Amino acid sequence: MPKRSAGLLLFRRSNHLELFLVHPGGPFWARKDDGAWSLPKGEYSEDEDALQAAKREFQEETSIPIDGDFLPLGELRQPSGKLITAWALEQDVDPTLVKSNMSSMEWPPKSGKTQEFPEVDRAAWFPISQARRKLLKGQIAFINRLANKLGVTVEDNRPNAPPEQSSLF
Repeated sequence: MPKRSAGLLLFRRSNHLELFLVHPGGPFWARKDDGAWSLPKGEYSEDEDALQAAKREFQEETSIPIDGDFLPLGELRQPSGKLITAWALEQDVDPTLVKSNMSSMEWPPKSGKTQEFPEVDRAAWFPISQARRKLLKGQIAFINRLANKLGVTVEDNRPNAPPEQSSLF
């Protein structure tokens, strides 16, 4: 049975649609940007409700509790085989308030030393076109599904707009 993750794609509207993404923490992702960002998400067990898991994972990765009228975006199979189920929510959150939980890993590899790293090292709002470049390839279809449900075009007329961003370092 494949691993399962559940996540949330927050969006906000002003004169254009923006999406809230997180950048994974730790040394493997430190120098990666385009194609490295993600929806806040995490694994859940078979006996757990996927939406509740998505809300829990959002709070663990951002420290921001979330609730509202969630819009289902369905499921995507990742290149690794993992299945991600996602929901969208129109809600504005301040990325400067993001404070992630920590996870342990052996670093450097094969050193026998364990270090702690934040699961998320920063968060930001991006216009759709920029979010499509930043997001992991296997999650881009969630943007397309959200745009379709909202009746907006996937291409955004502000491709070089700087994101509103926070860094936890």
